[in-house]
Amino acid sequence: MTAPSTFGLSSEARNLHWLLTNLVEEVPGIQSVAVVSSDGLLLLSSDPALAHARTGSRGDTTVDAARPARGAKPAGPRGSSADLATIVSGIGSLTIGAAKLMAFGGVKHTMVAMDEGSLFVMSISDGSLLGVHGSADCDMSVVAYHMALFVGRAGHVLTPELRSELRKSLESESAGSAR
Repeated sequence: MTAPSTFGLSSEARNLHWLLTNLVEEVPGIQSVAVVSSDGLLLLSSDPALAHARTGSRGDTTVDAARPARGAKPAGPRGSSADLATIVSGIGSLTIGAAKLMAFGGVKHTMVAMDEGSLFVMSISDGSLLGVHGSADCDMSVVAYHMALFVGRAGHVLTPELRSELRKSLESESAGSAR
């Protein structure tokens, strides 16, 4: 997680952190995740560099144990949660505009398949988005299923107050790491 400490956060914020950590660690092929607000601000993320620093009880890295075959490439787009958030926000905006032009209703999810990976974007609530960067060998249906579970569990608690709390938590964490 970008904010590894959940000390001082509300129970809803701690639950969202737990849900995101669980999504990353339990679903094979997920390399990075970002939750983005409707105005494009990063609210919650997995950070590949921090994820590799966490170790499990046996001394192995928890994320590495869940996904043994990563190769030497960076885990996320340029390795940054902010980059993933920017991409997710842009794709979300583009698909919402396309749906309006076509008069097909709201966008539920978007998937971009590339040679060496996949990008999944799913609507959460009030314009918030869940973005997942997956490896080339990830099972897209499994990733989509677990994303839908996350959205179902997170959507009703992602209130304006909670979004503000998550944003402040990220800002204070990045200010603390810059020192």
